[in-house]
Amino acid sequence: MTVVDHPLVARDVTLLRDAGSGADAFRRALHRVSLALAMEALRGAPTEECRVKTPIRETTGRRLSGDVIVVPILRAGLGMVDAFLQLLPETRVGHLGMYRDEETHEPVDYYANIPGGVESALVLVVDPMLATGGSACGALSHLRRRGAQHLRFISLISAPEGIRKLREQHPDVPLITAAIDEKLNDEAFIVPGLGDAGDRYFDTL
Repeated sequence: MTVVDHPLVARDVTLLRDAGSGADAFRRALHRVSLALAMEALRGAPTEECRVKTPIRETTGRRLSGDVIVVPILRAGLGMVDAFLQLLPETRVGHLGMYRDEETHEPVDYYANIPGGVESALVLVVDPMLATGGSACGALSHLRRRGAQHLRFISLISAPEGIRKLREQHPDVPLITAAIDEKLNDEAFIVPGLGDAGDRYFDTL
């Protein structure tokens, strides 16, 4: 597990937590934090040597080797995708639709569209909140059934309960997050958290 510890990330997480931040400020802060998380999530990604001609002379450089697929968990995960595409414009994007049953707090699948080649790609699953861990583990299990082998999970804020579940069910999947919060409340929301990330991003409160 990696917690991205940076003053600018801490500043933007504070903006995201602030109930007074409007949709525009929330979206901008989420984008900036997602950029930092994307950079960390791609640490150690496979590269290959290449030749490049500078204005002075030819030299050796490096470029990413192999495919990267970003898979947001709908709908809140969509708010993180643009940051990844900004860094990797050529990457492909899949979608997994999952919602949490309000009574059981268990994930329910309702949509899946995953690009081909997931078996060999580096697959980055993104969701702003790792709460119970149900949706995260459900998404990772879904991708494993499709043959994905190189998985990483990226969240903005993580609860200890979700971290434990992720470690129990997918111990080999790295977790990259910007903050670890205290706990879940009786409604399975992260405390102190930032509320419903999807509602705040899409301004549907």
